Amino acid sequence: MYIVLLKFSDDRGQAGALMEAHNTWLKRGFDEGAFILAGSLVPGLGGALLAQGMALDALRERVDEDPFVAANVVSAEILEIAPSKADARMQFLLS
Repeated sequence: MYIVLLKFSDDRGQAGALMEAHNTWLKRGFDEGAFILAGSLVPGLGGALLAQGMALDALRERVDEDPFVAANVVSAEILEIAPSKADARMQFLLS
């Protein structure tokens, strides 16, 4: 499992023009089962994703396809997690 941090860069002014393409990229990630959560970093610092079900190299390729990443609107940091404990409501994350 991975946490992907998408932090705004100095080129964040391009975000509006690329938002539709970024949202299409996010939808594809959810539709294909790669992403299980997405949200904003507060206050207005960028976004974050939880991803699972793929090798790190495949995730890096997927993240590089994000229009925000390709246009340097955000910088991407990928953190790998080896889950070992979870609340009963989140047990599915351990499989």
